[in-house]
Amino acid sequence: MCLPETLKSLQSAVSRRDLFKAGTAATLALAAPIATPAATTTAGQHARRVVDLTHVLGTNMPVFPGNDPMRIDVLFTFERDGYYANRLDLAEHTGTHMDAPLHFAPGGQSVHEIPPERLVGPLAVIDIRERAARNPDTMIMPDDLLAWERRHGRIPNGAIVMMHSGWATRIGDAKAFFNADAAGTPHFPGWSKEATDLLMMERNVVGIGVDTISLDFGASKDFAVHYSWLPSGRWGLENVANLTDVPPAGATVFVGAIKTYRGSGGPTRLLAVL
Repeated sequence: MCLPETLKSLQSAVSRRDLFKAGTAATLALAAPIATPAATTTAGQHARRVVDLTHVLGTNMPVFPGNDPMRIDVLFTFERDGYYANRLDLAEHTGTHMDAPLHFAPGGQSVHEIPPERLVGPLAVIDIRERAARNPDTMIMPDDLLAWERRHGRIPNGAIVMMHSGWATRIGDAKAFFNADAAGTPHFPGWSKEATDLLMMERNVVGIGVDTISLDFGASKDFAVHYSWLPSGRWGLENVANLTDVPPAGATVFVGAIKTYRGSGGPTRLLAVL
């Protein structure tokens, strides 16, 4: 990306109108159809499709209490400057995002320290939608993990295990998403410590995820999952989208976590390759 100072020096030889014309021509060239190679799996075979598990990051994204909503300030416009760019102002834990170990563990790995090989893994989706529809305080329990294994085999080494509660459909309505009662206590599904303890002690899992805003269920008072899972050196993903579009087993997830120095987490692009 050219710095504004560089563009100003160019304007002595190129008029603003010419610069805009050049930018328009480049935009049209980029908009032309490009032959895109088929996505491949790690085995080199052509993938059937890629599913984006990421919500669009915007100013209407619900944020956890205590965080300010995201702001987008337009810094440069085509009409005035010949190009377009924004400034983003947001808390680390906004939108589809990662909780790095440092988030709840002093001395834990920050997001920039997580090895890249721990950001790719086989996906296991635990579907609790029917139960969540009846009881928003429901949690993934060890029996849910064992039931998944009876159908699909043992959770693979290096797996990323996601809770699919159906809550992602509420993302556009903050009131429904938090589902708070009259006292202000939110009610939405999450992981139980018993289930994450099983994964920590008896399985080789690098990360877990939820389609809600917290690894712990909404009414939790002690954040037991955050305080046990993250200090173990593993990470979590919150506000995951589109889990309906992936199978319970068989996909591979690529976790594009923002690489911020000493970050406790950050917005993340999640892609599932089938």
